[in-house]
Amino acid sequence: MTQTIAPRVRTLVLLILAVAGALLAGAAPVSAHAALTGSDPAQGAVVDTAPSQVSLTFSEPIALGDDSVRVLDPKGERVDNGDPANPSGTTYSVRLVSGLPDGTYTVAYQVVSADSHPVAGAFTFSIGAPSETTVSVSAQGSDDGLVGWLYGFGRYVSYAGFVVLAGGAAFVLACWAPGARVRAVQRLVVSGWLALTAATLGLLMLRGSYTTSGKVGDVFDLELLGDVLQTKTGAALVSRLLLLAAAALFIAVLFGAYARTADAVEPDRDAEDDGGGDDGGPDKRDLTFGLALGGTVVAAGLAASWAMSEHASQGLQAGVAMPVDVVHLLAVAAWLGGLTTLLVALYRAPVETPVGRDAVRRFSRLAFGSVVTLAFTGVYQSWRQLGSWSAFTDTRYGQLLLVKIALVAVMVAVAFLSRRWTQRLADARVSEAAEEAERKATERAEEAVRAEEAVRTKEAVRTKEAVRAEATERAEEAVRAEESVRAEATERAEEEKQPAGTAPAEASGTSEVSEASMAVEPPKASDAFDAFDAEKAEAGQDSVRAAQLARQRAAAEAARQKRLRDADPNRFGLRRSVLAEAGIAVVLLAVTTVLTQTEPGRTEQDARAATAASSSASATGQGSGAVSLTMPFDTGGRSGKGVVSIDLDPAQAGDNALHVYVEGPDGTPVDVPEVKIALTLAAQNIGPLPVAPDHVTTGHWSASRVQIPMAGDWKVEVTVRTSDIDQVTVSKNAQIG
Repeated sequence: MTQTIAPRVRTLVLLILAVAGALLAGAAPVSAHAALTGSDPAQGAVVDTAPSQVSLTFSEPIALGDDSVRVLDPKGERVDNGDPANPSGTTYSVRLVSGLPDGTYTVAYQVVSADSHPVAGAFTFSIGAPSETTVSVSAQGSDDGLVGWLYGFGRYVSYAGFVVLAGGAAFVLACWAPGARVRAVQRLVVSGWLALTAATLGLLMLRGSYTTSGKVGDVFDLELLGDVLQTKTGAALVSRLLLLAAAALFIAVLFGAYARTADAVEPDRDAEDDGGGDDGGPDKRDLTFGLALGGTVVAAGLAASWAMSEHASQGLQAGVAMPVDVVHLLAVAAWLGGLTTLLVALYRAPVETPVGRDAVRRFSRLAFGSVVTLAFTGVYQSWRQLGSWSAFTDTRYGQLLLVKIALVAVMVAVAFLSRRWTQRLADARVSEAAEEAERKATERAEEAVRAEEAVRTKEAVRTKEAVRAEATERAEEAVRAEESVRAEATERAEEEKQPAGTAPAEASGTSEVSEASMAVEPPKASDAFDAFDAEKAEAGQDSVRAAQLARQRAAAEAARQKRLRDADPNRFGLRRSVLAEAGIAVVLLAVTTVLTQTEPGRTEQDARAATAASSSASATGQGSGAVSLTMPFDTGGRSGKGVVSIDLDPAQAGDNALHVYVEGPDGTPVDVPEVKIALTLAAQNIGPLPVAPDHVTTGHWSASRVQIPMAGDWKVEVTVRTSDIDQVTVSKNAQIG
């Protein structure tokens, strides 16, 4: 049966990897999480006089470099003067040289959003009248191309490594303690650690090129690497490496001291045992508690290295979003990583340490808790990143989120099937009793073999001693006989030396006896030792044959038990359902990686609203004042999103007319309970000067004779209240005079 399954398994794995690769290949071009929500001059605007600066407003804070913002004239020459500055909030500006002639100017920007992703783009505005321009700004950002793809792949590998590392360790500690000594499980967890470590090092090296030039040659630029280490993302990656060193110590203890204490634990225990079979005494419980506590701290720290540098660290309720993101990642690891470990255990666990039904039951409860946690944290994250139901279908982020939700639903359905197979496996009492009887029979057979070997060894020892005693006795008899013969021969030789009167007949007889006695050959000691060696060799051969026979019997019994286990339809069904879950999990992880590289739906809709408001203002003539500012807002409440536009005319020191326009996300005018304006000139320590505009008509407020005491770079703050408790203040700078 295994030979039939193997090709199908390989085909399924290759198909899953191909889908994951296709998702990752399409992920890199859509990675900007900070969106340009406004500019001054606006995109495509035609102004009468040359502005003194260009201001860009983004949806979240960004990181700027010396060449992050460039302004090019129609001939392609740079006309920006000095480094970009951050006068307030999320508005960034660069000053221009004075005396610019009429024509079309190009503003190109390449920055890094606060959640670590590069943002690049360009737009044009004109002075006097539009003209031809020779500027051609490439649409490809630094996150496209080979470096961008490698960075996206590195992110996927790092997520996968974390899931396997944390989830595999949790499975061993919470569900299946004997798994700590299973070689396949050890390799899986160590592979997760290696993958996460290698991916983190790779991301650290790629980061500099990924956020700047996008060139492969800049990957090994040490100056860029030094710049990366000073950023929030660089600090997060270094922190992750330090935590991985602690994780290595955790793995060593888990598969060392803990695995040795797990030897005494039965593979399966009663269903009421919720501790993974952990009742090996106080020392075992203390070690388990220490590993669980230390492992949780290390895993939470690794998860925080993502939460503190990506989506959760920016936007609404960042202080709540980061802990929620950590819990979300831990739940993902416990579910998907545990599932992967269970799959490896079902296919690769040795016969003597099978993963039993109780371990599967414990993991089923752990997975259920993880899914519930994912549901709650996922709902909060979806609300935070989307903000409206329409964003599910109108934005790429929402569409990917729908795909992710569908995959999770399919996984839960397959998990339900796995739970049914587990129940059937538990109900197969007869089969289980037979397996237990076979195990006991095997143990008795092994004990009989060992007893037989012991008896043969004892007999061999007794035989060896008997042969040695007999050989010694024979040697002693031979020595005595030889000494007797020699003594007799000596005596007779002395008699022959007597005087001639001795009777010849007697001498002759004595001579014959002597010759006869010498003709008898005495027994040799070497013959006895040869016999002993033969007996010893025969006993040794019997012992070797007995050992070989015992090994053959043990191997045959193990193979028979494995065949019986694999032939169990309940276990076979559980294997296939868990394999299907793991396959979906691979694709789900790829979708999640793409999702983290996609602009959130809330940000995308804000950018669209700002663009629509700018176009609407141009079409209705609202932008006819000397200064026109457009700012998106989001109070966080119901119907709390929109765009506020400010017209200040003539934007000079003295009396000015101020108009305020409030529009919804679709560009239609809307009324709000309150709008307040405040003007501040920080350079001269003037303000804030409050302005209370009067309501004119739907979505329109105005104030006349607004006094601006002097020229300068004024900060215009607008507070919009959409309900009794929901309000927000947005700001932008305007050059007065």
